[in-house]
Amino acid sequence: MSNIPADLKYTASHEWIRLEADGTLTVGVTDHAQEALGDVVFLELPEAGRSVAAGEACAVIESVKAASDIYAPVAGEIIESNQAAADAPECINADPYGNWLFKLRPAADAALDGLLDAAGYADEIA
Repeated sequence: MSNIPADLKYTASHEWIRLEADGTLTVGVTDHAQEALGDVVFLELPEAGRSVAAGEACAVIESVKAASDIYAPVAGEIIESNQAAADAPECINADPYGNWLFKLRPAADAALDGLLDAAGYADEIA
């Protein structure tokens, strides 16, 4: 059974999203995703300043089993990538919710209400 913290939002493509007090979003991959991938060996993260559309592939996570795209949960601008995670990608397996991938400033018209809550994500992966 995967760990699904109740205080986060989720996408059906297995990203978790934390809404920060300043309105920005912190994005990572879920426990379910890291379990399915196996040992993570490489992360390709987006550069700060990049504009992304909702659902756009903007990062890559590679494991010993496969490589998978990471998608922007909403439209916006990448404001920071987690270089520490890129330098030690195995940290995603050790603590998927403690190690984020990138931070995003949502566009003014970004629809956050389309994200899943913990119960919705649990149903998605059931």
